Amino acid sequence: MSTLKYTPVDEIPQIRATLKQSFRAGKARPLEWRRQQLYQVARMAKENEEAFMAALHSDLGKPRMETWLGEIGGLIERTLKTAESLEEWAKPEHPEVTDWQKPWRPTIYKTPKGVVLIIAPWNYPMILSMQPLIGAISAGCPAVIKPSEVAPAYAALIAELIPKYLDPTAYAVVNGGVAETTKLLELQWDHIFYTGNGRVGRIVASAAAKHLTPVTLELGGKSPVIIDAECDIDIAAKRLLNGKATNSGQICVCPDYVLIPAHRQDALIAALKVHYAAFFPEGPLNSSSYGRVVNAMHHKRLMDMLSRTNGTIVLGGKTDGKLGLEPTVVKDVREGDSLLEEEIFGPILPIVPVKDMDEAINYVRARDHPLVIYAFTQNPELKERLIAETLSGNIVFNDTFQQLAVNEIPFGGMGESGYGLQIMKFSFDGFTHMRSSVDVPYDCENPFRYPPYTEETRKMIEKGMNLNIPPLTLNGH
Repeated sequence: MSTLKYTPVDEIPQIRATLKQSFRAGKARPLEWRRQQLYQVARMAKENEEAFMAALHSDLGKPRMETWLGEIGGLIERTLKTAESLEEWAKPEHPEVTDWQKPWRPTIYKTPKGVVLIIAPWNYPMILSMQPLIGAISAGCPAVIKPSEVAPAYAALIAELIPKYLDPTAYAVVNGGVAETTKLLELQWDHIFYTGNGRVGRIVASAAAKHLTPVTLELGGKSPVIIDAECDIDIAAKRLLNGKATNSGQICVCPDYVLIPAHRQDALIAALKVHYAAFFPEGPLNSSSYGRVVNAMHHKRLMDMLSRTNGTIVLGGKTDGKLGLEPTVVKDVREGDSLLEEEIFGPILPIVPVKDMDEAINYVRARDHPLVIYAFTQNPELKERLIAETLSGNIVFNDTFQQLAVNEIPFGGMGESGYGLQIMKFSFDGFTHMRSSVDVPYDCENPFRYPPYTEETRKMIEKGMNLNIPPLTLNGH
């Protein structure tokens, strides 16, 4: 397995300059060229499947199934579908306009923004670096990928493979830590795509603002799970535990805490215990189907959080003394508890008992907008209330994670959970400038537009416009 080597800081401006020159030369603009680069991304993932699995197991202890489903298989599928969709996505649009403007041929051109920077996290290092990359390629944008140094095996592997599969004058990997990232952020980019936490997200946004660079921020947050007392508790527990245990809870859309009517808390715990035993019959720490915490710093953070809780651990809680931590369920967690201070980003599930759904909704509304709200309910009125009365990047009913499997809907946050969208067409749009155009024929002359202006000509123009305002149909102003 390759050793991670940091990119020399003084080489970073030249890497950017090479990509800028490539963009100005128009190398990335032809659709067929983009398609071939996309096929190369898919080929890289397929031909090096075992190497990627080994790297992610080294970095995160990821089970092979989780790596293939969450990183490799989905990436190949989306890359191929993106390649097939290029003509449809990139073709100019001709909006419907009023008759007198039709000779102008109003057009919206899909223009690549330019050279972009992708800063990826460590938790899903492959899909969260390559998914923005396929969006950049599809849009015609050269890109620098900055993998996380916290996943060193993956970062070293991708630095080795990208130059072998993709055009090195258009796509490059910069490896490193704070110094290298700081240098990258000092430079001007045409778009920055960052996935990570809000603290660093603010640093990225501030650096981008100096150059008026647009940014996509995917930041996560504390995603609640609201459980209706009348829902199927067994299926809710099964899907909830699966969502919390995947990648040891280290995913931005991980269920962070549960809000459930107090009288149903014990029933949920009983169901969680049943599925816990079924998922991990030999115990999670001995299971090849369960990963580990990424490093000692994060393991210590989680154990400290757990040691300070005033709730009661009712399931799990054991550690192997290294980086393993069992999926851990904590009941009777109250306002101000250590488990509610920040995004957990680990396999700990606090259960917050509430009086009813009104209290659950008010609890969520009083906090930052999460990346996703999960709700287990078959009640259509409650679903409508959650849609109307709460705000979040996504809202998912009766499951966890499954929104990520749908290629046709956008993924992104709002407020503290980020801004901007991704996945397939939405990734393409994020790296694309919608360039408006009109082409006015010489014989389309309007004499009223030219000076000298008169009140009579103003009134003639007004008469030709529909400026009648309908009356109010509701009381009030």
